[in-house]
Amino acid sequence: MKLKSKHAIAYIDGSSIGNPGPAGIGVLIFIADNEDLLRSNPEIIRISEPIGFATNNQAEYKALIKALEEAKTRGIEHITIYSDSQLLVKQVNGLYKVKSKSIGGLHAHAIKLLSQFASAKVEYIGRNENREADKLAKDGAKRVKI
Repeated sequence: MKLKSKHAIAYIDGSSIGNPGPAGIGVLIFIADNEDLLRSNPEIIRISEPIGFATNNQAEYKALIKALEEAKTRGIEHITIYSDSQLLVKQVNGLYKVKSKSIGGLHAHAIKLLSQFASAKVEYIGRNENREADKLAKDGAKRVKI
């Protein structure tokens, strides 16, 4: 008998109106008890939050961290994160160094969270494939109180 383990696919985005400026995060998570998320009627979580004043890159990392924290609290063991930020994806996967001091702590926190899953991947997708997370992030940025 094969034991069930919780799997998730998350789409993330960060948005900043101006750079830096009022910023928000968008997270869309699909959760299921098996790898075949598309056929298993997954639980869907949508998160749209204002995060205050930030750069776009900071918002991208905060969206990643929020997705990982949310997945962890729900007992997810295997996660694949999709982002349209090439910089974030390449930094998290060790292909680019993190040179920005404002990103360093966020990057370290994200790496620590990723290590807590049985398996975790962060992959790049085009903006057209990330529209819903983008909309959630922009909606969050619009709700920042200035």
